[in-house]
Amino acid sequence: MTIQILGTGCAKCRTLYANAQQAVAEAGLDAQVEKVEELSAILAFGVMITPALAVDGKVKSAGRVLSPDEIKRILSE
Repeated sequence: MTIQILGTGCAKCRTLYANAQQAVAEAGLDAQVEKVEELSAILAFGVMITPALAVDGKVKSAGRVLSPDEIKRILSE
């Protein structure tokens, strides 16, 4: 599983990245968390507002910082 945090590196993007790492650790998942900071790559996802979270290339949330618990719920779907 690949979790991508889409954002240009702002504080909200960094917080979402940290929350995603925490969610993966707490859930004991075998997943990679990566940052996508290049604007053209973010736009390729169809995201117009950041931060955004994508799982295996599919955008699950955009425009808000999810908590670790919210991320765990998304990952369990």
